[in-house]
This record gives sequence, C-alpha cells and structure tokens, in this order.
Amino acid sequence: MALRLFSRCVRPFGVASIQSVSTKFRTALPQHSLASLVSNLHSSPSIVATGKRGVADVQEAGFFRAPERTEFDDVIENADNFSELMKAWEERGSSANQATRIIAQLRRICTEKGIPTNNILKDPCFQQLLQAIDTQISTVWNGNLVGLLRCLGPLGLAPEHPFLRSVQHEIHWRLRRLSYKHLVVLVDFFSDHASTDQQRELYSSVVKQLELRWTEITEPRTIALLMNKVGHLFPTLMDRLEDKALELAEKFTPEDARRVALALATQNRRSVPLLRALSYHLSQWRGTELKTGLLLDLAFTYGKLNFHQSQVFQRIAADLLPRVPDLSASDATRCAKSFTFLKWLNLPLFEAFTQHILDNSKSYNSNHLCNMVLAFARLNYQPSKADEFFDVVHKNLGKAMDQLDPFLQVDLAWSLCILQQTEGGTYIQTVLEPSFCRNLTGLGESQTKIESYKLKLMHINATARLECPEYQGLALTEEMHIYPEEKKPSPLQSGLREALRGLTGDNADMYRTAINTVHGWLIDGELLLNSENKPIPLGVQPTGTQVGGCHRIAFLACEFPHYVSKSKDLLGRFVMQRRHLRRAGYLIVDVPYFEWLELKSDWQRVAYLKDKIGKTVAEDMAK
Repeated sequence: MALRLFSRCVRPFGVASIQSVSTKFRTALPQHSLASLVSNLHSSPSIVATGKRGVADVQEAGFFRAPERTEFDDVIENADNFSELMKAWEERGSSANQATRIIAQLRRICTEKGIPTNNILKDPCFQQLLQAIDTQISTVWNGNLVGLLRCLGPLGLAPEHPFLRSVQHEIHWRLRRLSYKHLVVLVDFFSDHASTDQQRELYSSVVKQLELRWTEITEPRTIALLMNKVGHLFPTLMDRLEDKALELAEKFTPEDARRVALALATQNRRSVPLLRALSYHLSQWRGTELKTGLLLDLAFTYGKLNFHQSQVFQRIAADLLPRVPDLSASDATRCAKSFTFLKWLNLPLFEAFTQHILDNSKSYNSNHLCNMVLAFARLNYQPSKADEFFDVVHKNLGKAMDQLDPFLQVDLAWSLCILQQTEGGTYIQTVLEPSFCRNLTGLGESQTKIESYKLKLMHINATARLECPEYQGLALTEEMHIYPEEKKPSPLQSGLREALRGLTGDNADMYRTAINTVHGWLIDGELLLNSENKPIPLGVQPTGTQVGGCHRIAFLACEFPHYVSKSKDLLGRFVMQRRHLRRAGYLIVDVPYFEWLELKSDWQRVAYLKDKIGKTVAEDMAK
C-alpha cells in the first residue's frame, strides 16, 4: 500500500515508468519514513499546480492537474480507421492516457461503421495499448478510466479478461475520489452490463456512494437517469432522488419532467409532493409547445398513479385535440385509456377519438377496438356518431371474438351491455355458454379476480333477461352466481341505514339493507310503500313498481368514486345498475354524497329521504 501511495505522489515529477519509481522507493524506504517523504513531496515547488486551471480541474483529474490539449489529441480525433490510430500511437504515443483516448476513438469508429472487432482484439498493436495502460493504470485520469471501462465491452473484451478485471479493480479502489458524474456514468453502464461477481460488487459499491453523496446532484437529467436505472432496485436511493427532484423541480425542462414522471409511473410510486410540483411547473409552461409523446406520457403517468390535476388534464387535452388526426391507433388508444383510469371525460377529445377510428378503421386491430369500447363504457360515453362507430366495432370484433382472451371477452360483452350495443345478444351468448364459464374459472387466476368476473357475468345475464327480449340463448348457470360477503359500510351507507331506521320507527320488518340481488347488484336499502307512501312490512312482495298501490323503493348510495371526475354524471356500470333495477320492478332513490354531506342532523336526513321518496313516486306516477 505504501508503494502504491508513493507511486501516485511522484507523478508530478514526470517519472518515466512506475517500475523505476518502485526501485527508487524500495532503496529509499529504509532511510526515510513514509510520512516525511509524502510531506516533502507535497511541499516541493514542482508539485504545485500552475497554469490557468483551477482547483476544480485538479479535483476532476483526481490526483494532479490535467495537461493542456496537445497536437496528439487532434490527430486522434481526426483519425478515421484503425491503421491511422496505430500509426499515431507508434509515432507519438507513450502514456496510458493517450492509449485510453485511442481506444475510445477506436470504439467510436467501430460503432459508427459497423466494423467487426475480433481481428482488432488480436492485433499486436492493440495488445500494446492494453499493456501500456496496464503498466501505468494508476496514472490514468478518472474520466479516461471510466470511459475506458465503457469502451472495452463494446469492443468485445470478455468480462473475465484480466485487463478488464484490472480496470474494474482500479475503479473500485478510487471510488470515493470519483466525481458524482463519474459515478452516474458507472451506474448507467453497470445497470446493463453487470454480469460477473466483481461487476455486481462494484455496481453495489457505486450505488452506495450515490446514496451517501446524493446532495451533490445538481442536474435534473441526472435525477431522471438514476430514477429509471436504479430507483426500482434501491428504494432508499429512490427516496433521496425524489427529495432532490422536488428541490430542483423549477429547473426541469419538459423532457426532464417526462422522464421523472415515467420513472414514478413504472415503479408505481405515487409521490404526491413531487407530482404536485411537476403539475405546477407544467401549467407554467404556457408559451412552450409540448411534444405529443410528452403529453401522452404525462397522461399515462397521471392515469397509472391515479393522480388528479384538472388544470393539467385540460392542458393535455387542449394540446392534443388538434393533433389527434396525426396519432397512431396505439397512441390514441393509450391516451383514451389513461383518461379513463382518471375517470375524466373531455367530450371534444373523445369525439376526436371516435372520428379517428372512423377515418382509420383499418389501422385499428381487435385489441385497440376492445380497449376503446371498454374506455367508452367506463365513462358511459355515447359518441355522436354511435351507429357508424359501432358498425366498425361489430364488423371487426364479431369475427375476432373467439380469438380474444377469455377475460377480455367478458370485459367486452359487459362494456357493450353498458352501452346497450349487444347486437341482438351475439356477444352475450358467447360468454354465457356453460363451457366458456367452466373454462374461465379454470384458468388458475386469483379468487378475487374470478369473483369479479362472475359478477360481470351476472350483469350480462341480467342484461339478457331484462333488456334483450330477442335473446334466445342459455342463461347463466346457478353455479356461476355469486353473492359477495358484506363489506364494512362507508360513512354514507351507515348514515343511510340510520336514516331508514328512523324513517320506519326502528321496525326491522319494514326495511332491509345491503341486499344482494340475483342480477349481481347490491341495494343499500329497500322499502315497501303503500298508496299513501307509508312504509309497510316487506312480506307483501309486489312483483312490479305498483301492485295494489304499493311501490318498492331501492336506495342507492352514490359515493364519490361512482362519478365521472368533476361531474355529477355516474360512471357506466352504475348507470347500468339503475337500468336493471328499474326493469326488475324497483323505483330508484339516489343518495348522492354531495347532498348527504350537507345534512347535519338525523331529522334532516329523514326529511331528506321522505322528500326524495315523494319526488320519485310522483315522477313514476306521471309516467
């Protein structure tokens, strides 16, 4: 170790070779202590850095001041083939740093021209370069050493090659003295090329250094690169990077914001402070034209992380609207899905998507159309050119239905039921076949997913029974019916139950709550009213909305997630729920969360229900 330290200290003297220095050092060591020798070296005037470069340059070089640019550097940069590089080395080359520059230029030439590297690696001149570097590796500047490591792999040097191992060992030894930029370059390299135990160990050490020195980050691009490369592997570092990104958010360019947002989305990290900061700065870029790809990626990020920011959505929609005709089918579908996850409906934009499908129907495959139908159904969006749109859908999906994934077939049929576009029950018949149902439950998916799709099949079956009189196919078998266990009621559901108890005088025979129906829908509360709108015992069991002057009332709690974002319009599945229950003989009393929150006392809630019941019955009588 002492010999190695001495070798580093004597570099400023311009000693020709490490071997000669080693010999002198071994001779001098018995007479002088290492401490006094190092002290003398540092106090020597010849070691003091002179010239125009400052302290920052000395630190970047690692141990000594880098020399000025020479004619040799120009010759290397202008060389266009292997022969010219080797000629320059034979005529003017002598140091390890010059050899590393030649290898870097050689790698660039081979990459640009597609030159095979097998013969180059075996060439004696190339071996001389490696030998020159190997014997003087401790004199190679940090930047050149890191660049050399990145060049050796593309040139075809095996990961277990002794020279490559020597370079990696030297980098590991210098790790704490490397600049943060060099550490980032190493992470970028090893994230894709750590194949040996030594490389993985070095990779881990580099990341640890980054975790310790994260405050040195000054460039947003560095944050984005590290988030994408190592954030998913090292949660602690990712936390530090999020803090640094929040600090530097105002310096982000739109492209930096895109990369950081995608890193968060791909790792499913819903960092609310950082997303808010990105949203704020995105809204400030009013004079900047955002690229289409950037807008699509931001929409994907907000959709994936379920982060709502209306101003950003409006900006994205406004910027995308005139560009929709230029989108590909995949991009249009991706954008529609992103907004659907957010439950955000922009009518002009979705009309543009519809027109794009009509104008480019041949470029939309079955998966694209399925995703578009699912998106429209979730938001209960009915295109203005519905007939033309669904003609395209039925024409393309009618024949491809059997080729789709079984779960996607159920999703498609369920979505078409929401949109009331079942095409005479063709899609319904396919998914209600007993053989299809048995195949669906035998695919080895989780129990939760199977139960969810059984409920959808019950909804499809209800559509066939209640809304498709022309349907002549089989009904859903009894074994596919499912009645989920009651979950913990929400505050709105609990309040509604208390109000029903007060409305009926706490008579349990006159009301029911949390009722699972044969149609797959949950009713939050049920009452039976006589001709005077007074609750009566539920044992009467009328078969319609009016039997002997009686009315069967279904109370449905409309929670915040049941609505389209920033709207009082219900999502598609809840619209279908109300259609089914009405056809099953119920009068529907909706209890929206935004109205219920304004009621502060029990008597106000009871009076509210009485008023809603009176209006609902009056509307039914008026029909």
